[in-house]
Amino acid sequence: MVHEITEIHRRVIRDSGPVLLFERPIKADGEPSSVPVVTNLFGTVERIAWGLGTTPDRLEALGELMAELRAPRPPHSAKEAWRKLPLARAALATRPRTRSAAAVQECMAIGDAVDLSILPAQICWPGEPAPLVTWPLVITIPPEPSAADQENVGVYRMQVLGRDRAIVRWLTHRGGARHHRQWKALGRAMPVAVVIGADPATILSAVMPLPEGVSELRFAGILRGERPELVNCRTVPLSVPANAEIVVEGFVSATETAPEGPYGDHTGYYNAVEEFPVLRVTAITMRSKPLYLSTFTGRAPDEPSRIGEALNRVFVPLVRRQFPEVIDCFLPPEASSYRIAIIAIRKSYPGQARRVMLGLWSMLPQFTYTKLLIVVDDDVDIRDWRSVMWAVATRTDSSRDLVTLSDTPIDYLDFASPKAGLGGKLGIDATTKIPPETDRAWGVPLAMDATVIARVDALWSRLHLESA
Repeated sequence: MVHEITEIHRRVIRDSGPVLLFERPIKADGEPSSVPVVTNLFGTVERIAWGLGTTPDRLEALGELMAELRAPRPPHSAKEAWRKLPLARAALATRPRTRSAAAVQECMAIGDAVDLSILPAQICWPGEPAPLVTWPLVITIPPEPSAADQENVGVYRMQVLGRDRAIVRWLTHRGGARHHRQWKALGRAMPVAVVIGADPATILSAVMPLPEGVSELRFAGILRGERPELVNCRTVPLSVPANAEIVVEGFVSATETAPEGPYGDHTGYYNAVEEFPVLRVTAITMRSKPLYLSTFTGRAPDEPSRIGEALNRVFVPLVRRQFPEVIDCFLPPEASSYRIAIIAIRKSYPGQARRVMLGLWSMLPQFTYTKLLIVVDDDVDIRDWRSVMWAVATRTDSSRDLVTLSDTPIDYLDFASPKAGLGGKLGIDATTKIPPETDRAWGVPLAMDATVIARVDALWSRLHLESA
């Protein structure tokens, strides 16, 4: 269906509704599809946590594991060594096991038999030019893989151009784009495998902020607590998850490009039309009864913003490893999940908020495109916008507490920046000021006596003051 799946999905995800299965979808060309469509798989933080092998209240513990993988610390005692045993077991779970056959290769179309129109790819928004594969896990490798640069799995949307051609759209800093530049420098087309539908751990690993050198396929094994099972592709020198639903194999050209878009994006706008490389499809393999995983991208709430909401909690321990004074950080999903960040710190010296701002912008790639950063004290609930605005209103002075940077890397999708990919950043120090930041005596925040609160709590039900 053209647009209808998007509109149904929008209404369901807004209400934190269920996973959707469209058993008999109509393709963009008006023909019925024999391949059912699944959407809203990651429409709630709870389901995302389940996909990561945990629960919402344990997401930060997963972040601690990732922080340890990024920079392991040697144990200093037998007790600490014992605590690190799960990490050692997790490392063992990353070693993949290759199978000779898998269900994803039960049905195959190779060479002239290839036809991308078999996929029920959506046209999500009015004005979009062609069907779009919205949840592809694109697997790439460099020309000469090494321990530090092995396979990469990224989610890069794909515009269908014809029977055996599609456009792969990736941002220049992503792993797939980096690999493509390496192949292009040699004048060679890059082999790729595109997985559509897999186990949730594999899908979510492709969007996780993983440490350099940690493969997404291997990290999925950590999340599941078992070695990943792979199967070799039929026409490209790559391996794919054996439990996948559909796999598209092919080569991304070193020279051929095509105009992509305009398509709706997480910014709430249509992207500008730009040139991206073309994929020539050499094979399509799938299960005998596959499911096609799809989604839409738009202004929050959508699945990417829900995933960002969950990963925000995973990300906090990684920030703390670099900046121990950070108590919490929040990237509001309504702000495209990364353009605004609010940081709570335990302040202990003057200028600390400014140091944290500059450090986050320069040291952590996840903050490269964050253009507004607000730092508050640890008494402020950073997920309550009213509390944040109270801190900004009562703890900042514009002549002292604003940090502005110009001509810094910015999301090229941001139409507000004066130049594509280059723009400014603003930091707001909304912390309590201490000498020599101020010469004035600072006010004491209002707080009710705890014993009074307890007495009123005990009386409250008898006062019958609840709102109707």
